[in-house]
Amino acid sequence: MARPKVILFNVISLDGRLDSGVAGTVDMGLYYGIAAHFHADAMLSGSEMILTGFAGQEELPEENPLAGTKELHPLAVPKLIVADSRARIHLWRLLRSQPYWGDVIALISRHTPRTCLAELDRAGVEYVVAGEERVDFALALEELGTLLGIKTVRVDSGGVLNGVLLRAGLVDEVSVLVAPTLVGGPASGSLFVSPEAIEDIAPIPLRLVHLEKIAEDVLWLRYEVKRAPLA
Repeated sequence: MARPKVILFNVISLDGRLDSGVAGTVDMGLYYGIAAHFHADAMLSGSEMILTGFAGQEELPEENPLAGTKELHPLAVPKLIVADSRARIHLWRLLRSQPYWGDVIALISRHTPRTCLAELDRAGVEYVVAGEERVDFALALEELGTLLGIKTVRVDSGGVLNGVLLRAGLVDEVSVLVAPTLVGGPASGSLFVSPEAIEDIAPIPLRLVHLEKIAEDVLWLRYEVKRAPLA
């Protein structure tokens, strides 16, 4: 089976920033209504996004009745896929108890500590091993498509994971809600973060396929990522 379609979906300022204050300027009901439009089977996030979103919350105890239950959520709710090769997350049972997604799946590498695997097993979380030091997303996506039948993945994360996926040529669509705000400041909070120097990065060409004003001063832009022609 071919790898799933990958869609980046973010709320950004007019200058392309993803800062948390920007998302707060757009109605979340509107945001999730647009997200539902993609009919994604799964939502992909990085560990940093999860740690930020659940900062200050504690893991559920193992005896909690919600801890190992996978039947809590309707089938229409997408799975949550979390990239965590460095074993930074220790809130797996808490994640599984949330109503926003169905099953939770961890993406790890061969160098992920074995203690993490035991932790995932105790929490009843499936995991996919792809890559050596870090997650190999090309391989991971193929495995998710082949083993779990996932056809569409919506990426709900920050600029670092967006950048990894874009540089690997794994993104099919970039979809953004443009909030009527300007942020400024350093570029680390941008839609697309790359560790390379600017002069070493080849621009990624896009094709505009949809432009819509969906709320007062909020634009919805959809771009296809152009593929390089085959030699």
